[in-house]
Amino acid sequence: MAELRPTQFLGRITWLGVVAEERDLLWAEPSARLTATYGGAVGDLHLGLTRPSCVRMTSQYPKGTEIRNTRQFSILSDENLAEIAAIMGLQSLSPGLLGATMVLAGIPDLSYLPPGSRLQGQSGATLVVNLNNRPCTFPARAIEAAHPGFGAKFKPAAKGRRGITAWVEREGPFALGEELRLHVPEQPQWAHLQAALA
Repeated sequence: MAELRPTQFLGRITWLGVVAEERDLLWAEPSARLTATYGGAVGDLHLGLTRPSCVRMTSQYPKGTEIRNTRQFSILSDENLAEIAAIMGLQSLSPGLLGATMVLAGIPDLSYLPPGSRLQGQSGATLVVNLNNRPCTFPARAIEAAHPGFGAKFKPAAKGRRGITAWVEREGPFALGEELRLHVPEQPQWAHLQAALA
């Protein structure tokens, strides 16, 4: 029996980018194509099979512990990006300011895709959904630099709309306009989740 089921949901790539270098402010440079390797997006600062754990993982590891890199891609929803901008009072918001690797249009509630879901491109290149990506201060600083007075509005506006992180299961290219098919695990939600989080 298959562990994952292909769905009718397709996400069209509307933006691709890489964080090319470390700088004071988060910034992803737009690109028409990118190549996904087992370490992540070629040319991206976050490329690597492993990474040092960050503040998000302090319940599991001391900060700086070498762990598997499951945050190779930062994927946003085109629809959510427009919602964030509108809530903040901006006409639009560049995905580059959020350090995005990919923006997809057409998949509802992208930020809440089940962990373990796959996004598979036409070449067979496949990304594994890790977790919901929570808003942080890094994009807020970049937004403030580009849109003075708006940076502090990012975190509340992006709550539940920040997209997902993902890692590469199968290597290959991605291109603007390409459609990725969503595959979801055939597994019900754990009945004790709410009790565990209480």
